[in-house]
Amino acid sequence: MMKLAVFDFDSTLMDGETIDFLAQELGIKEKVARITEEAMSGRLDFFESLTTRVALLQGMPYQKAVDICAALPAMPGAQETIKELQKMGYKVVCFSGGFRIGTQPFKEKYGLDADFSNVLHQKDGLLTGLIGGEMMFGFSKGDMLQRMQAVMGISAKDTLVAGDGANDVSMFAHADKRVAFCAHDILKKEANIVIEQKDLTQILEKI
Repeated sequence: MMKLAVFDFDSTLMDGETIDFLAQELGIKEKVARITEEAMSGRLDFFESLTTRVALLQGMPYQKAVDICAALPAMPGAQETIKELQKMGYKVVCFSGGFRIGTQPFKEKYGLDADFSNVLHQKDGLLTGLIGGEMMFGFSKGDMLQRMQAVMGISAKDTLVAGDGANDVSMFAHADKRVAFCAHDILKKEANIVIEQKDLTQILEKI
């Protein structure tokens, strides 16, 4: 029987926050990281935090952003965990409030079945500071998960979700296996599997 495993990208499949890597190039990492922390802790609306942070990237060469995102570091154990889950009959996908230029290369390199994320708008080779996509809101991941379950004929019983921040909470209502991975307290409260070490293979031991 087919099953579904949905992973957050930033600080779950990937070791860090994509937007922090981009902001570092512009010398504004600390400013952006503070906003990220507020959002992931649930103290700031996700849509507002996302659009505020992306606006700070305005003027960055698009190709530079692509190059940075192609070299993002995987979380320890990511590749092994993806492969083992697939052997167990899971379709393994990534939902990210971050960017397609990060999730797509990761999908291709590590063999994810699909990735869903947002698109940084660029014009004349520069980032405009605008963003669009289906992962823009606090409810987006839960909404997309329900749509995927309906299409694939998969119930909550056969669904595993894993994440670290407030925008992952919406997924947890629709999955029987709910992994808080090195997570903020707001997500730990909703989880039934809590992992505190940066090692994704620990998920395999707990399911």
